[in-house]
Amino acid sequence: MPKILPKLRRDIDFLPSPDPQRPGLLLRDPYQYSPAILIVPPVLVPALGFLDGQKTDAELRADLSRRTGQLVESSIVENFVNVLQEQGFLETAEFYELRERRQAEFRRQTVRQPNHAGSAYASEPEALQTELRGFFREAGEPADPPGVIGVAAPHVSPSRGWRSYAAAYARLDPALAEQTFVILGTSHYGAPERFGLTRKPFVTPLGTLPTDTELVDRLAAQSPDSVVLEDYCHSVEHSVEFQCLFLQHTVAPEVRILPILCGPFVRSLMSGEAPEKDPGVERFFAALAEMAAREGSRLFWLLGIDLAHIGRRYGDAFSAEAGRGRMAQVQEQDRERLDRVCAGDRQGFFELLRASRDELRWCGYSAVYTFLSALPQARGRLVNYEQWNIDAESVVSFAALEFSRNGVLPARSSGGEPQEPTP
Repeated sequence: MPKILPKLRRDIDFLPSPDPQRPGLLLRDPYQYSPAILIVPPVLVPALGFLDGQKTDAELRADLSRRTGQLVESSIVENFVNVLQEQGFLETAEFYELRERRQAEFRRQTVRQPNHAGSAYASEPEALQTELRGFFREAGEPADPPGVIGVAAPHVSPSRGWRSYAAAYARLDPALAEQTFVILGTSHYGAPERFGLTRKPFVTPLGTLPTDTELVDRLAAQSPDSVVLEDYCHSVEHSVEFQCLFLQHTVAPEVRILPILCGPFVRSLMSGEAPEKDPGVERFFAALAEMAAREGSRLFWLLGIDLAHIGRRYGDAFSAEAGRGRMAQVQEQDRERLDRVCAGDRQGFFELLRASRDELRWCGYSAVYTFLSALPQARGRLVNYEQWNIDAESVVSFAALEFSRNGVLPARSSGGEPQEPTP
């Protein structure tokens, strides 16, 4: 009897295999419920489309036989499905058990452990400090006098985005050590129209950053329907973790933070309505604005954001090269959006995204919009702009910005003109 095939998880990453000796499609779990990384060979890639909870193993066998021109044994299909199922890539009991186990582990933890140490940056304190010092030395960007209330920096790998990281964090110094740093990070895997909070301190190789639990609890109490407390996404997300490193390097190893993961505003882009039309989002914006007004200069704001994602890796039918062809147009579009951000024009910024349902795929959109909602009086200045080929066919853009409360910023030191895209 034919058997209904289980559904493939739609929240996993699908990437071209990076190994020329093993062509095909790479599958990995961005939530890290499963540690497995699987490469599906080209002949089996179409089989993934049959894993929709409706088609049968007999239909898959027939399709594979037709494609290969030879009879495919049932054991081939069975082994293919079993591997995916055992590794937690299908919506079956194996996946649900893995998910519950990992989420329970995070809830039990007393601190948020570094997830990317040893891969995206050095895991040894001395090596990491040397790496960070090198970024600032190469950037040659002097810190400005006081007056900045916040900065936006990338969340790409520090070794790739170091110019923009250094340009942003050069505005910080140890005099800010008594402040609480509100970190608005992109939630790549969080629930739409939700904000992820945690009370856990953040550990890095440079020390432990305590979380301002009083502010966490107050935000959660004021907007419970839009907050995910002890959000599991904090355990795997890099957009906050990378900001912690640069914050520790420029200010102090153990300053207070308020880490907030901003989920995507999917409904607003689909409907064309502003994000605050969602009642939960509106309540969170109001709670954050009230906090900003109440705490005033006790807070410093950090945004961990990237901008455009263009090329085949992101679903485009063309290859992208930093600074050339289509990416020259992307630079102009990025700059237009950044102009709206720096002007504090939340509505104008949203209009530019809504017009094309964010064809540039700004993954920092929700964090930027949240900041503009919490501090409508903030005005910014572009400090650095870059584009980077994340692979041979795809580009990510990012920038460094500085913000003041009323638009008055100190005169810039020499050498501060925004950088053009890196070819």
